[in-house]
Amino acid sequence: QVQLVESGGGLVQAGGSLRLTCAASGRTFSSYAMGWFRQASGKEREFVATISNSGGWTYAADSVKGRFTISRDNAKNTVYLQMNSLKPEDTAVYYCAARSGAPLSNQAQYHYWGQGTQVTVSS
Repeated sequence: QVQLVESGGGLVQAGGSLRLTCAASGRTFSSYAMGWFRQASGKEREFVATISNSGGWTYAADSVKGRFTISRDNAKNTVYLQMNSLKPEDTAVYYCAARSGAPLSNQAQYHYWGQGTQVTVSS
């Protein structure tokens, strides 16, 4: 069982940066692949980025590639999403998720979810 708690969201101007943090409970954090997803108002939740359990492999959606970076610190049971050059279309609730096995972009394959943190980008 893994419990996830996101933090770091807020209001930022276009072009600004935010770093989201997802803190995980449990002693087996390093065995889970982690992912970030987001859901804008009135839209379906979508994939943002994923990272392997060791942190050695990452993959991001085309819409955020080159602007967002996912990373993790297994000693701290934490995964991060560094978001730079933010755009108004990045406004959404951001969720972190965990799964046993390989990192994937398919949200249906994730077993554990946090409650989400709101990111709002003003123009």
